Amino acid sequence: MTSIARTFSLSLGIAATTIFLLMLGIFIWRYPTEEREFRSCQVVAAVLDRATVIEGQKLTVHSTPALEELKADSPNLWYVVSAGELLSEYGTEHRPALPFVFPYRGPVGTSVFSTLDQNSTFCLSAIQRGSVRLGMMVGEPRVRFGRIARTFLLRRVFSIILVALAFAATVAIGSALAARYVSRSIERVARRALAIDPSAPQGLISLSEVPSELKPLVAALNRAFGEIDAYIRMQRRFLGNAAHQLRTPLTLLRAKIEDVPEPALRAELVRDVRRLTSLVSAMLDLARLQNHAVEKRPIDLAQITIEVLADFGPSALDAGIELALDRAEKGPVLVQGVDAAIRSALANLVGNALIHARGARRIVASLSRDGVSIDDDGAGLPGGAEHKLLEPFQTGNTAGDGAGLGLSIVREIMAAHGGELIISSAPGRGTAMSLRFPVTADAVKAPQLDLQEG
Repeated sequence: MTSIARTFSLSLGIAATTIFLLMLGIFIWRYPTEEREFRSCQVVAAVLDRATVIEGQKLTVHSTPALEELKADSPNLWYVVSAGELLSEYGTEHRPALPFVFPYRGPVGTSVFSTLDQNSTFCLSAIQRGSVRLGMMVGEPRVRFGRIARTFLLRRVFSIILVALAFAATVAIGSALAARYVSRSIERVARRALAIDPSAPQGLISLSEVPSELKPLVAALNRAFGEIDAYIRMQRRFLGNAAHQLRTPLTLLRAKIEDVPEPALRAELVRDVRRLTSLVSAMLDLARLQNHAVEKRPIDLAQITIEVLADFGPSALDAGIELALDRAEKGPVLVQGVDAAIRSALANLVGNALIHARGARRIVASLSRDGVSIDDDGAGLPGGAEHKLLEPFQTGNTAGDGAGLGLSIVREIMAAHGGELIISSAPGRGTAMSLRFPVTADAVKAPQLDLQEG
């Protein structure tokens, strides 16, 4: 689509040019009477001058297209052309008494005079053609507007160019300022729209802050934001209610599983219920986090990582996989967030690696200032599978083990924290899943004060 500012400037330029030409035409057309008569006199004199030929002792006014046009437009036209004693007349029957005698021997120039009866005017023009002075007297001419305009433009071309340039400069500056104003208004609205939190788009753009031309667009945006916000709130309520409703049946199911007599079946059922309970807990934590029901606080990611690894220690031992912790720096790794939600996300990554990392013998949790990464030395993922894992109901297990919701929820938890889940893998080289958090000053300063006070 074409730029609004460019289209506006072009339209304004075309409109201004049209106005300038119309004003110029009106100005030429609405000459003062004396000025128009004088310009007509100049045009007729030029026509007669081009049509007049002096050959020896003979003066002839030839019939040219311009002269025939003048005769056709002027039914009462008369003229007298003289050169010394030579004379040529036309329309003698229409000629009134004149204050001059023929041949005319006055000075060179063009003027408009009144007839002796003061009822009309006539044109007197004298030009020097070599050694001969050509005198012309013309009355009752009707010159077409186009010829007057051409004569006017040719005689004042420099002045008209200066006026046109000044007019164009004024239009250019005005259109540039107007286009800048339009662009800034649109940018201001765009900034306000970008400032709205996508996860909670309840903030509306004030109509008082935008030009009247953009108010319909902003009103439509506000309505769309309101509908999106209502839909998001409905989805979050559903997610939270579903998680709450699932917890009670899962607790009862866990109690009934203890009565299963077969140890192998009981262990398998306990593992499945634990996984489902973890998934429901993550959904509930995510719903609370998105609804801002839980306040984010500075938490120690290092401590959470240690505790999660300890929780999965027995499972790793049973699977014959080594769990290790790699810390680039000593001390706490502080992030802003909800303890339960981050703990659930990290547990999901470790559990996912234990279950789905085919051929893995070692899983390492690497801590850094901006987050934690869970790396395994398994078979890795096939090419392009990293993005599929982030979609709901997608798993990296070809056997179909797992619901495929865990990583999708982890991604949503990280998005609610302003961070991201990054998955990188290569066939035969293992998989790395990283939780990256934004670095905030509050998360760093508060614990430092606690350490100094302690």
